[in-house]
Amino acid sequence: MSNFTTTDGLSLLFEESGTPTGIPLICLAGLTRDSRDFRYFAPHAQRYRLITLDARGRGQSDHDPQFENYNVPREAQDVLELMDHLVLPQAALLGTSRGGMVAMMLAASAKPRLMAVILNDVGPVIPANGIERIMQYVGRRPAAKTQAQAAETLTALMAPAFAGVPAQRWREEVETFYDSTPQGLQLRYDPRIRDALLAQAEAGPVPDLWPLFLALDGLPCGVIRGANSDVLSHETYVEMQARLPALQAVELPGRGHVPFLDEPAALSLIQSVLEQI
Repeated sequence: MSNFTTTDGLSLLFEESGTPTGIPLICLAGLTRDSRDFRYFAPHAQRYRLITLDARGRGQSDHDPQFENYNVPREAQDVLELMDHLVLPQAALLGTSRGGMVAMMLAASAKPRLMAVILNDVGPVIPANGIERIMQYVGRRPAAKTQAQAAETLTALMAPAFAGVPAQRWREEVETFYDSTPQGLQLRYDPRIRDALLAQAEAGPVPDLWPLFLALDGLPCGVIRGANSDVLSHETYVEMQARLPALQAVELPGRGHVPFLDEPAALSLIQSVLEQI
């Protein structure tokens, strides 16, 4: 693991693995997640120069004293600064959920720096029910006091959307993203991310994100959707393909938000997109 310092003074953690001479593939995690979000994908990606990032306020990266900086444009700038730190003129991006929004922002603002973009269960429209579910938990410690209790709750909660996923994997999720303390489970991200989301909602409606998505035109690109996702609807998934016919797309049965990225069809799409570089 290594760190770099952003232009506004935060220390952000990143990790490299795989093949140093391979295609540089920067993995960007979801809203409340960190680089360990890609632990199931990494064993299948050893041919690439795999770079995973703890975004500001997540994992082992510094929390931002100004919560307003938890926004997509600033997080996109952090990715460019990571690339500059690593002396990478270009890189491919694999973005899960919030990370995919950051990737689309970079396609619109810094397209020459990108080699390819793959979106994991995210698009330019997020349904209201998906936003509502996210706001129910973001920035709030779980009611469960132990990791075992939290795993039991998570298993029951996710079972309808995720078919055939063993309980042990949900236990691993809990152990990865919550710290166990005598006072109960602690978040591994800055809870003020919630404040940032609330402030952004109060500032007005979400802007039209289709122009960001359409900025992918001309890049090798793909989208992975969990068939039971409440964040990327089937309708938006279909419209994305209609508006960008070169987009490679796959819908994974028995998966909700978000796929783990070790599913064979997901791995096949990622490889296919990166082979276009």
